[in-house]
Amino acid sequence: MRNPMKTGLVISGLILAGALGACAATPTHESTGASLDDSTITTKVKTALLGDVGLKVFDIHVVTNHDVVTLTGTVNSQRTVHHAGDVASQVAGVTGVENDLIVQ
Repeated sequence: MRNPMKTGLVISGLILAGALGACAATPTHESTGASLDDSTITTKVKTALLGDVGLKVFDIHVVTNHDVVTLTGTVNSQRTVHHAGDVASQVAGVTGVENDLIVQ
């Protein structure tokens, strides 16, 4: 005769293992934790850019992938391009900045 308690525990263990495996990184997808870290960095960079008097007037878009921030949008001078890159690079967690801002 089977023990229903043991069977339930085995099934629960298999479900838990499957759920944890779903959160793991694969070669083409990042883990849930990495995604949260990138979105946190994006939020921090946007906050830093909006908090800067010289940058908050521009529509600068921020995307983070594996701790590397990409800035896109238009600004009014090359000096502003460099300044935005400097501000983004100083945010905790940023390991690199791809500055694709365009001067118009």
